[in-house]
Amino acid sequence: MSETKTISIYSDYVCPYCLLAEQAIRDVLDARGIRIRWRPFELRPDPVPTLRVDDSYLPDVWKRSVYPMAERLGLPITLPSISPQPRSDKAFQVFALAEEHGLGHEYSVAVMRAFFLEGKDIGESEVLADIAASLGLDRQQALSALADGRYLLHHQAALRHAVNEAHVRSVPTIIVGNKRFSGVPDLADFQQALNELLQFEQEVSRQEN
Repeated sequence: MSETKTISIYSDYVCPYCLLAEQAIRDVLDARGIRIRWRPFELRPDPVPTLRVDDSYLPDVWKRSVYPMAERLGLPITLPSISPQPRSDKAFQVFALAEEHGLGHEYSVAVMRAFFLEGKDIGESEVLADIAASLGLDRQQALSALADGRYLLHHQAALRHAVNEAHVRSVPTIIVGNKRFSGVPDLADFQQALNELLQFEQEVSRQEN
């Protein structure tokens, strides 16, 4: 391919299905040279209360759905013990920094793995700065960005896009051309959508040439 193809995934870093979706489709995307463009969507933006692990909802969902799916995909995630769950607005502000350096995908996966595999509090600035630094970004720059809120307006605009233009209501929402998947997609359906997208782009390219 002459340029890198992308699909969009609207996500919230505290949603385990977003990490499971990436795990489910990564091999297909890698084989086709397609990258994920992660796009922010907060499930519970301030002041909406975030979920508590000591309530019955989260443990029940994880037992019935998340753990069985994670086992099938070979991803050893666990329900983080942090309660209430952290907000993801700070993590998304650092995401904007990472995206400027071409590391939006790597950062997003690293944040979700830090939360679901290591139980780290991704609502804490120091934790996010460590993740940024692990990817080669400047740790102090990440902390400064959070302190002065330089990416806050950028993040708020991204949320408005997700709600008002993309009409996202749940995560992950995966956009492949004109096809939309909610949740972890069926792999056969996802591959078919990719085939249709690539065929359409090839046809457009032929017509332009």
